[in-house]
Amino acid sequence: MTGIHITDIEAAINYWRQREPSPDGVSLPAPTRALAEVYALLVYYRELEADAATMPPKALTAWLAWYHSTPDTPCIAICSTSQGDEQCKGCGRSFEEVQKWTEMEPVQKRATWRRITLEGTAWRFNKYAERAAEKSTSSG
Repeated sequence: MTGIHITDIEAAINYWRQREPSPDGVSLPAPTRALAEVYALLVYYRELEADAATMPPKALTAWLAWYHSTPDTPCIAICSTSQGDEQCKGCGRSFEEVQKWTEMEPVQKRATWRRITLEGTAWRFNKYAERAAEKSTSSG
């Protein structure tokens, strides 16, 4: 199974830090603390991914709340897989990823987002970056 990348854990921590700031500058509210414990273990063991199946329930719930605050799909409504391409020029997903997107689990979707972001070759990251930004803000 695909794991939750440490950068997603960090993004979720920052989401919760903004949403529920520390009341005294020292203690952490429950969602932030749950995610911080997972983050600390990843750093300690020099791992890049947390296994969602064995993640503490409070941490997974906090991560899922962050996940639901992010855009669901990288689609920018320019799909070249419908024209026969194996890799969509618009969003960067494979034909299979486009077809199965609605069936994919959040962890799988985030792994796909990470891959296409790192590749950065899809039009959403260059040619039509403004369009992708507009779709992200209007779908959130």
